[in-house]
Amino acid sequence: MISYKNFWSTIEKKGITTYALIYKHGLMPSTIQRLRAGQPITTRTLNTLCSILECTVSDVIEFIPDEEAVQ
Repeated sequence: MISYKNFWSTIEKKGITTYALIYKHGLMPSTIQRLRAGQPITTRTLNTLCSILECTVSDVIEFIPDEEAVQ
């Protein structure tokens, strides 16, 4: 499972709001909704977020293995 918990922490640490991501940086509101809902985003979107936030991929997403997949 992919978690976006790190994304929310990163924007808080950097003092960037979702409003700024949408209206200053041109992110689509639907992208913010996808992040809130834990839905998949494209690697292009991931690249854009890392560029805007000046961070690494791990500052945006985290892979959490399913317990069933580990066994």
